[in-house]
Amino acid sequence: QVQLVESGGGLVQAGDSLRLSCAASGRTFSGFVMEWFRQAPGKERERVAAISWSIGSTYYADSVKGRFTISKDGAKTTVYLQMNSLKPEDTAIYYCACAPSAGTVVIGPRSWGQGTQVTVSS
Repeated sequence: QVQLVESGGGLVQAGDSLRLSCAASGRTFSGFVMEWFRQAPGKERERVAAISWSIGSTYYADSVKGRFTISKDGAKTTVYLQMNSLKPEDTAIYYCACAPSAGTVVIGPRSWGQGTQVTVSS
């Protein structure tokens, strides 16, 4: 059973940086994509970034390109989301997810973490 545990959220000011972590366990993740989503109050959940565990290809939403970086540590089975130049509109609950994939394209059911709150004040 896949377990995803996020950490690293918090309250920061606009322009600051944060690094989120997602500790993954329960299986090997070869052939999986690791993802970060976010959901702000009253808005739909948005896919922010993704990385193919096997080949390392990445995806970023236009809203975060150039500011956020997704990476992985195979030895720790952990995925990171480095968030720089944060804006108030980045305020949301950030969720880690994983799914079987072809590159960064999901081809099977997702597993989800519980989420971590990121709040960016102006």
